[in-house]
Amino acid sequence: MAIILRLDRVMADRKISLNELSEKVGVSNVNLSKLKTGKVSAIRFSTLNAICTALACQPGDILEFIPDQENTNI
Repeated sequence: MAIILRLDRVMADRKISLNELSEKVGVSNVNLSKLKTGKVSAIRFSTLNAICTALACQPGDILEFIPDQENTNI
């Protein structure tokens, strides 16, 4: 299972910087940067809620599921 984070694309579409999003969401630049680059293994719903509110988007705009090849026959 692969969950791809598309936060960078949504931020670019909204023309918002990491610093500006960090201020609006209340999450450090470091943590948002890790999220933006996909170097996280979990995200709190409260953080996802704050990001979606700040970017006026849906969670599906930020997260994308790509199934593994081995699991396609289940």
